[in-house]
Amino acid sequence: MATIPHPVDAVLPPRQLFAFGLQHLLVMIASPVTAVFAVGRALDLPATLTANLVSATLLVCGLGTLVQSLGVWRFGSRLPFVMVPGGAPVFIFLGIATLADVQTASGAVLVTAACYVLLLPVFARCLRFFPPVVIGTMLLLVGVNLIAVYGGVIAGRPGTPAFGDPASLGLAMATVLLTVLFVRVLPGTLGQLAVMFGLVAGTLLAAAAGMLRLDAVFAGPALSLPTAFPFGWPKFNLAASLPMVLFSVISMAEATSQTVAVSEVVGRPVDRRRDVPRTILGDALMSLLGGCLGTALIITSGENIGIVRATGVRSRYVTAACGAMLVVLALVAPLARLANAIPAPVVGGTAVVVFAIICGMGIDILRRVDLHAPGNLYTVAAALAIGLLPILVPGMYGRFPAALQIILGNGLAMGTVAAVLFNIVFHHLGRPALAAGPGDAPAAPAQAVRAP
Repeated sequence: MATIPHPVDAVLPPRQLFAFGLQHLLVMIASPVTAVFAVGRALDLPATLTANLVSATLLVCGLGTLVQSLGVWRFGSRLPFVMVPGGAPVFIFLGIATLADVQTASGAVLVTAACYVLLLPVFARCLRFFPPVVIGTMLLLVGVNLIAVYGGVIAGRPGTPAFGDPASLGLAMATVLLTVLFVRVLPGTLGQLAVMFGLVAGTLLAAAAGMLRLDAVFAGPALSLPTAFPFGWPKFNLAASLPMVLFSVISMAEATSQTVAVSEVVGRPVDRRRDVPRTILGDALMSLLGGCLGTALIITSGENIGIVRATGVRSRYVTAACGAMLVVLALVAPLARLANAIPAPVVGGTAVVVFAIICGMGIDILRRVDLHAPGNLYTVAAALAIGLLPILVPGMYGRFPAALQIILGNGLAMGTVAAVLFNIVFHHLGRPALAAGPGDAPAAPAQAVRAP
C-alpha cells in the first residue's frame, strides 16, 4: 500500500504548481526589485549597473528559494520558504557604503555570511531561549514592520508631491477589498488563488485609470546576466562590518521564529536542532553568493508565511516553483521589467493583507501563552514597547551615532532582543516561580513550538 506523503512533500499537478508559485512570486517580487532601486538611487549607480543588480538579486533569491524548499545536503529547511534581501540588511549595506564605500559594504556581506557559519554552533545552544512567548512576539513585530514598510510603498515618500495621493490610496484599498472579496466568493482552488487574483484585478483597475506604465517593458536587452563583483574587488573592514555582523544574530533569531511559524502552519512538528540550522545555513550560502554578485544579505522571508496560511497550500514544491520562476525572471529581462511595472499601490495593497495575516499568526501563538503570568505579560509588553517605537516613530534615534542608529532604529531587531532578554530574566534567572502562574501551559500545538 502506497504511503501518502505529508502535504509539505506533496507534488501538485504542474498547473497548480505554476499558479500557486506565481502567486508567491507576485507577492514577494516588489521586495528584491525595490531594494535594488533603493541602493541604485542612494549610491547614484548607473542604470546598466542597477539593471545588473536586479538580475543578480532575483537570481540569488530564486536559487535560495529552491535551496530552502528542496534542501541541498544540510542547506535548506525543506519547508515552503522564499528568500529576499531584507529591509534592514539593505539599510545596513547602504550605511556601510555611505560611511566607507560600496566595496567595503560588499566585503561586509561576505564577512557576515562567514559569521553565520561560525556563530551557528553557539546560537544552536541558545534555541531554548525562544519559547512561544518570544516567537509570537517576534511574528507580531515582523507583521507590523512589514505593514509599515509597504504602507510607505502605498503612500509614497513624505515631503514629495506624490505623498498621500488619493488615487494611490484608493487603488491600494480597492486591491485589499478585491482580495477579500475573491476569498469570499471563489470556490476551491480558485479561492486559494485570491491573493493573486486581487493583485491582477488591482493591476487591471490601475490600467483602466491610466496608472499602468508598460513603456519600459521592452526597452533594453532581452537577456540579463549577473556580473561577479560588479563594484570591484571587495574590501574587508571588520569594524565597518560590525553592524551587519550584529544583525546576523538577529537574523538567526528571525530564522528561528519563521521556521517554527512555517512548521506550525504546515502541520509538521519542527526539530529545532535540525531544521533551524538548515534554514540559517541556507541564508549563509545565499548571502555568500549574493555578496559575490553585489547584493545585500539574502535571507529567509516572513512574507510568504501569510500566503501559506491564507491559501492552505502547504507543498514546498510550490515555493520551489516560485524559485524557478525567479531564476527565469533574472535571466529574461523583459519579464522582470513587466513584474516591476505593477503599480506600487497594488503591490502594497496585496502585501499588507498578507502581512496582517502574519500579525494574526503571532497573536494566535500568544493567545496560547499564559499571559496571566507576569513574566510572560511583561516580556510581551517590553518587547512590543521597545520594538514598536522605532517602527511607529521613524527617526526617533536620529541624534544618536550612525552605528547605533542602524541597530536601535531597527524595531524588529530591538524587539527581538528585548523579548529574548526579558524571557531569560523572568524564566531562567532568579526565582522562576515569579514568572509562572497557575495553568501556565506551553503554547499549543506544543510539538510545533516546544523548545528542545
